Amino acid sequence: MKTDELIAEVNTLPAEERAFVADCILRSLNPPESGIDKKWAVVAKKRLAELQGGHVQRVPGDEVFAKVWRRFGL
Repeated sequence: MKTDELIAEVNTLPAEERAFVADCILRSLNPPESGIDKKWAVVAKKRLAELQGGHVQRVPGDEVFAKVWRRFGL
């Protein structure tokens, strides 16, 4: 099967299955490192607890990106 045929076939799949295929391909290019994943999980849990506890305020994504665009002149 040629690459363009494979892509056409994958595009016929439901979105959830296409996401699974994409994830599998990305993992084959950049395998996850369990040590790093565990550290990110700790950070994510801490940040979630800070949000839920009211210790930090949420910032809407559009505000974050606007600040990045201004900062880097994009």
